[in-house]
Amino acid sequence: MDAEDWDERYAASELVWSAGPNVFVAEACADLPPGRALDLAAGEGRNALWLAHRGWSVTALDFSPVALDKGRRLAGDPAVGWVLADATTWRPPAGTAYDLVVVAYLQLPAVERRAAVATAYDALVPGGTLLLVAHDSSNLAEGTGGPRDPAVLMTAEDVLGDLADRPHEVVRAERAARTVEPGHGGEAERTAWDCVVQVRRA
Repeated sequence: MDAEDWDERYAASELVWSAGPNVFVAEACADLPPGRALDLAAGEGRNALWLAHRGWSVTALDFSPVALDKGRRLAGDPAVGWVLADATTWRPPAGTAYDLVVVAYLQLPAVERRAAVATAYDALVPGGTLLLVAHDSSNLAEGTGGPRDPAVLMTAEDVLGDLADRPHEVVRAERAARTVEPGHGGEAERTAWDCVVQVRRA
Protein backbone atom coordinates (compact mmCIF):
# COMPACT_ATOMS: atom_id res chain seq x y z
CA MET A 1 0.00 0.00 0.00
CA ASP A 2 1.27 3.47 -0.87
CA ALA A 3 0.61 6.76 0.90
CA GLU A 4 -2.60 7.41 -1.04
CA ASP A 5 -3.97 3.98 -0.11
CA TRP A 6 -3.24 4.65 3.56
CA ASP A 7 -4.77 8.13 3.31
CA GLU A 8 -8.00 6.52 2.11
CA ARG A 9 -7.93 3.95 4.89
CA TYR A 10 -7.29 6.54 7.60
CA ALA A 11 -9.98 8.83 6.19
CA ALA A 12 -12.59 6.06 6.14
CA SER A 13 -12.88 5.59 9.92
CA GLU A 14 -12.56 7.51 13.17
CA LEU A 15 -9.61 5.37 14.30
CA VAL A 16 -7.97 2.62 12.28
CA TRP A 17 -6.02 1.40 15.31
CA SER A 18 -6.90 1.41 19.00
CA ALA A 19 -6.53 4.64 20.96
CA GLY A 20 -4.14 3.06 23.47
CA PRO A 21 -0.58 1.93 22.81
CA ASN A 22 0.36 -1.45 21.43
CA VAL A 23 0.66 -3.94 24.28
CA PHE A 24 4.30 -4.78 23.49
CA VAL A 25 5.27 -1.11 23.23
CA ALA A 26 3.71 -0.42 26.62
CA GLU A 27 5.39 -3.48 28.11
CA ALA A 28 8.86 -2.68 26.79
CA CYS A 29 8.84 1.06 27.40
CA ALA A 30 7.05 1.35 30.74
CA ASP A 31 10.27 1.32 32.75
CA LEU A 32 12.53 3.21 30.35
CA PRO A 33 13.52 6.68 31.58
CA PRO A 34 11.90 9.34 29.37
CA GLY A 35 14.10 10.98 26.79
CA ARG A 36 13.85 11.67 23.08
CA ALA A 37 11.77 9.15 21.10
CA LEU A 38 10.99 8.54 17.44
CA ASP A 39 7.84 6.69 16.36
CA LEU A 40 8.71 5.54 12.85
CA ALA A 41 5.63 4.91 10.67
CA ALA A 42 3.51 6.27 13.51
CA GLY A 43 0.11 6.20 11.79
CA GLU A 44 -2.38 8.06 13.96
CA GLY A 45 0.22 8.29 16.70
CA ARG A 46 -1.19 5.98 19.39
CA ASN A 47 2.29 4.95 20.59
CA ALA A 48 3.72 8.45 20.17
CA LEU A 49 0.92 9.97 22.26
CA TRP A 50 1.31 7.35 24.98
CA LEU A 51 5.03 8.06 25.18
CA ALA A 52 4.42 11.83 25.25
CA HIS A 53 2.00 11.43 28.14
CA ARG A 54 4.79 9.59 29.99
CA GLY A 55 7.20 12.49 29.60
CA TRP A 56 8.99 11.62 26.38
CA SER A 57 9.84 14.24 23.75
CA VAL A 58 8.41 12.49 20.69
CA THR A 59 8.72 12.78 16.94
CA ALA A 60 5.97 10.91 15.07
CA LEU A 61 6.81 10.18 11.43
CA ASP A 62 4.52 8.78 8.74
CA PHE A 63 3.97 9.11 4.99
CA SER A 64 0.21 9.57 5.33
CA PRO A 65 -0.81 13.21 5.87
CA VAL A 66 -4.31 12.07 6.82
CA ALA A 67 -2.93 9.91 9.64
CA LEU A 68 -0.72 12.74 10.91
CA ASP A 69 -3.63 15.22 10.85
CA LYS A 70 -5.70 12.78 12.92
CA GLY A 71 -2.81 12.38 15.34
CA ARG A 72 -2.51 16.13 15.78
CA ARG A 73 -6.22 16.35 16.59
CA LEU A 74 -5.93 13.54 19.14
CA ALA A 75 -2.79 14.94 20.75
CA GLY A 76 -4.33 17.65 22.92
CA ASP A 77 -1.68 19.01 25.28
CA PRO A 78 1.31 16.67 24.78
CA ALA A 79 3.90 18.16 22.46
CA VAL A 80 4.57 15.75 19.61
CA GLY A 81 6.50 16.71 16.49
CA TRP A 82 4.62 15.42 13.43
CA VAL A 83 6.81 14.70 10.40
CA LEU A 84 5.55 13.74 6.93
CA ALA A 85 8.14 11.38 5.45
CA ASP A 86 8.79 7.83 4.24
CA ALA A 87 10.31 5.59 6.91
CA THR A 88 12.54 3.88 4.34
CA THR A 89 14.23 7.05 3.06
CA TRP A 90 13.99 9.64 5.87
CA ARG A 91 17.08 10.65 7.80
CA PRO A 92 17.11 12.60 11.08
CA PRO A 93 18.31 16.20 11.01
CA ALA A 94 22.03 16.64 11.54
CA GLY A 95 22.93 16.37 15.20
CA THR A 96 19.64 14.71 16.14
CA ALA A 97 19.57 11.26 17.75
CA TYR A 98 17.02 9.38 19.82
CA ASP A 99 17.02 7.40 23.05
CA LEU A 100 14.18 5.25 21.72
CA VAL A 101 12.93 4.35 18.25
CA VAL A 102 9.64 2.46 17.93
CA VAL A 103 8.67 0.71 14.69
CA ALA A 104 5.22 -0.87 15.05
CA TYR A 105 3.56 -2.86 12.25
CA LEU A 106 5.55 -1.41 9.40
CA GLN A 107 4.97 -4.37 7.08
CA LEU A 108 7.31 -4.12 4.10
CA PRO A 109 9.07 -6.46 1.67
CA ALA A 110 12.54 -7.49 2.82
CA VAL A 111 14.58 -4.86 0.93
CA GLU A 112 12.43 -1.97 2.15
CA ARG A 113 12.22 -3.46 5.65
CA ARG A 114 16.01 -3.58 5.87
CA ALA A 115 16.19 0.08 4.86
CA ALA A 116 13.67 1.08 7.55
CA VAL A 117 15.41 -1.01 10.24
CA ALA A 118 18.75 0.56 9.31
CA THR A 119 17.20 4.03 9.51
CA ALA A 120 15.74 3.22 12.93
CA TYR A 121 19.03 1.87 14.30
CA ASP A 122 21.15 4.68 12.86
CA ALA A 123 18.87 7.28 14.48
CA LEU A 124 19.73 5.99 17.99
CA VAL A 125 22.19 7.39 20.49
CA PRO A 126 24.74 4.83 21.76
CA GLY A 127 22.87 2.74 24.32
CA GLY A 128 19.53 3.72 22.80
CA THR A 129 16.67 1.24 22.37
CA LEU A 130 15.13 0.03 19.13
CA LEU A 131 11.79 -1.71 19.51
CA LEU A 132 10.18 -3.35 16.49
CA VAL A 133 6.78 -5.04 16.60
CA ALA A 134 5.28 -6.62 13.49
CA HIS A 135 2.93 -9.32 12.29
CA ASP A 136 4.96 -12.53 12.44
CA SER A 137 5.29 -14.79 9.41
CA SER A 138 3.48 -17.55 11.31
CA ASN A 139 0.42 -15.34 11.80
CA LEU A 140 -0.69 -16.02 8.24
CA ALA A 141 -1.49 -19.67 8.99
CA GLU A 142 -1.79 -19.70 12.78
CA GLY A 143 -3.14 -16.32 13.84
CA THR A 144 -5.73 -13.69 13.06
CA GLY A 145 -5.67 -10.34 11.29
CA GLY A 146 -2.68 -8.73 9.65
CA PRO A 147 -1.59 -8.73 6.01
CA ARG A 148 -2.29 -11.75 3.82
CA ASP A 149 0.89 -11.23 1.78
CA PRO A 150 3.72 -13.39 3.16
CA ALA A 151 6.28 -11.08 1.53
CA VAL A 152 5.57 -8.34 4.08
CA LEU A 153 5.53 -10.61 7.13
CA MET A 154 8.68 -11.32 9.13
CA THR A 155 10.29 -13.16 12.01
CA ALA A 156 12.55 -11.97 14.80
CA GLU A 157 15.40 -13.76 13.04
CA ASP A 158 14.74 -11.71 9.90
CA VAL A 159 15.00 -8.46 11.84
CA LEU A 160 18.16 -9.52 13.65
CA GLY A 161 19.57 -10.39 10.24
CA ASP A 162 18.82 -6.85 9.12
CA LEU A 163 20.99 -5.65 12.03
CA ALA A 164 23.82 -8.14 11.52
CA ASP A 165 26.31 -5.46 10.44
CA ARG A 166 25.41 -3.07 13.26
CA PRO A 167 26.65 -3.64 16.83
CA HIS A 168 23.80 -4.24 19.24
CA GLU A 169 22.70 -6.07 22.37
CA VAL A 170 19.59 -8.21 22.06
CA VAL A 171 17.09 -7.62 24.87
CA ARG A 172 14.24 -9.57 23.32
CA ALA A 173 13.73 -11.34 20.00
CA GLU A 174 10.81 -13.73 19.73
CA ARG A 175 7.40 -14.65 18.42
CA ALA A 176 4.77 -13.43 20.87
CA ALA A 177 1.04 -14.03 21.24
CA ARG A 178 -1.31 -11.03 21.26
CA THR A 179 -4.98 -11.33 22.21
CA VAL A 180 -7.33 -9.68 19.73
CA GLU A 181 -10.47 -8.55 21.50
CA PRO A 182 -13.95 -9.06 20.03
CA GLY A 183 -14.89 -6.35 17.58
CA HIS A 184 -11.33 -5.81 16.33
CA GLY A 185 -11.19 -7.91 13.20
CA GLY A 186 -13.15 -10.89 14.56
CA GLU A 187 -16.35 -11.92 16.29
CA ALA A 188 -14.64 -13.58 19.24
CA GLU A 189 -11.42 -13.21 21.17
CA ARG A 190 -8.61 -14.66 19.08
CA THR A 191 -4.82 -14.88 19.07
CA ALA A 192 -2.51 -13.01 16.73
CA TRP A 193 1.19 -13.82 16.45
CA ASP A 194 3.66 -10.96 16.43
CA CYS A 195 7.38 -10.63 15.97
CA VAL A 196 8.90 -8.59 18.82
CA VAL A 197 12.51 -7.39 18.69
CA GLN A 198 14.11 -5.11 21.25
CA VAL A 199 17.80 -4.24 20.98
CA ARG A 200 20.18 -1.68 22.43
CA ARG A 201 22.64 0.10 20.19
CA ALA A 202 26.20 -0.71 21.28
